[in-house]
Amino acid sequence: MPVADELLRRAAGARVAEVKRGRFCWSNELVLHLVELKNAIPDPALESLPAAFQAEVRYINRLLEPLGARLMPVATHPWMDPRTETRLWPHDNALIYQTYDRIFGCKAHGWANLQSMHLNLPFADDAEFARLHAAIRLVLPIIPALAASSPIAGGRPTGFMDFRMETYRTNQAKIWSTIARVIPDMVTSRAEYQATILAPMYRDIAPFDPEGILQHEWLNVRGAIPRFDRNAIEIRVIDLQECPQADLAIAAAVTAVVRAIYDDKWSSFSMQQAIGTDALVEILHACIRDAEQAVIGDAGYLRLLGFPGRQCQAGELWRHLIAAASPDGSAHWIEPLRMVLERGPLARRILRAVGSDCSKTRLDAVYRELCDCLEAGRMFVC
Repeated sequence: MPVADELLRRAAGARVAEVKRGRFCWSNELVLHLVELKNAIPDPALESLPAAFQAEVRYINRLLEPLGARLMPVATHPWMDPRTETRLWPHDNALIYQTYDRIFGCKAHGWANLQSMHLNLPFADDAEFARLHAAIRLVLPIIPALAASSPIAGGRPTGFMDFRMETYRTNQAKIWSTIARVIPDMVTSRAEYQATILAPMYRDIAPFDPEGILQHEWLNVRGAIPRFDRNAIEIRVIDLQECPQADLAIAAAVTAVVRAIYDDKWSSFSMQQAIGTDALVEILHACIRDAEQAVIGDAGYLRLLGFPGRQCQAGELWRHLIAAASPDGSAHWIEPLRMVLERGPLARRILRAVGSDCSKTRLDAVYRELCDCLEAGRMFVC
């Protein structure tokens, strides 16, 4: 339902693009059926966030109830037709969204039918940026094995556990330099990033955007992008889960593994820098397709992550990483991570629940249950 503007109006009492509520903000996105929830300032301790996000979800659902709507979790709507149902945000900054639509065509799954969780990790200077960027590059390819939640779109299984990422990775291919191969190439400083990634991107889009409307760092949609305006690297490869507890558990796991790599737990910085983008892209594509069952046969990559073997499934690698990295506040994440590691990512559980019956009736029942999970703050068990 394209009612995000009405939701924000009801919360603020006026037509706005953002609502500030204590430590949280709600804001618009590209399309009218999506709303973004975020903690307004960086929070170093994730443990307090699930309950607080959960309270926001329930309050939003109370505001939506008179409209006959409710929030839906996961990364894709199972039968939305973006060609006919997409409604772009028409208010503040509408020109930005209209420009995206004119250049790339936003009435498609990779644009209109997707939702993710963004995780921002901070750096202080070039030295920290280089180390953090190298660590995140190593984790990006296997994130879909933990976080995939989008196996169904257009009313049927898509053949990809992470259909959101499969469509996302080509949604700006018209201007290849804005997304490249999703996994960013190795860089070691802000100046190098500006020269080798941002400058070519601005140059390439200029003929399509002579007014410079999109020529900002957020035009870069790689799987991890530096946000130099706030000295953080934003990870964008995490599908939305069934409830905030699951979202934040995955954030905790990813953060812990990135920190362990940053601290040279399994390999040195120079070794991390040496791995080529091609190898990482191959692993990413396998995990987008098969999630935790993707086979990783790159022994060099596995050595960088301290895995004692030459080949494994991605789920096995995550069990090794989480056990070794021990996420902060791990007591808060034991149950949701156990569910994911033992029963598979949410995409696997959705497919198991749907079974061989992909009728509208069955999909409706499964996704209603997912909406109930979001409202109740519980994991989807199947």
